[in-house]
Amino acid sequence: MQPHDRTVALVALVGGFLLGFLDFVWITSVPYPFAELGNSTATWAVAAFGFGWWVRSGWRRAALGATVLLVVAVPSYYLAATLLQGDDLAVLWAPTSLLWMVFGVLAGVVFGVAGTWARGTGRRRVVGAALPAAVFFEEAARFAGRAAGPDHPPGVAWNVVIDVALGVLVVVLIGGSHRRRALALALALPLAAIIYLAFAVAGGA
Repeated sequence: MQPHDRTVALVALVGGFLLGFLDFVWITSVPYPFAELGNSTATWAVAAFGFGWWVRSGWRRAALGATVLLVVAVPSYYLAATLLQGDDLAVLWAPTSLLWMVFGVLAGVVFGVAGTWARGTGRRRVVGAALPAAVFFEEAARFAGRAAGPDHPPGVAWNVVIDVALGVLVVVLIGGSHRRRALALALALPLAAIIYLAFAVAGGA
């Protein structure tokens, strides 16, 4: 049974606030390397995916709700930083915050729809299951790049292990049959490469 539109809207708003606020609490309370999961683009993308998975059907509802979830999470995160760390309230509408909201729109649409696809059939189900794994694998690749540098932070290799493990775990949990899981994991690798290149281009722009 799919949730009612009002329930979807309420969960998007409340869930977005909790995602951002508790994310900041996580990174300031949980020890390294697990604290990095709170400061993770993959975690937020998978939150949007989970929202679409929960919506079950109706890709437009999933895309819109997941977008609201991530966009609301951005000022909520900075609000937590203001209340708990004494940051300037102006950070809520700073250019960096607005940029992350734009990224939230993109990720909300892509991963919200992917969440509904992962409940479908055929190729869409494989693609839907592959995307959350891909963002974890992409993030693992970025951590691996840091680990290869001369001044890498201690224990960064653990972040690689954690992200890879989470990527595999999400496919195991939602992938369905062994064949679909294998296909999703195989597809996640080139998708991770595409996401990695997109971050590289965005970072160099």
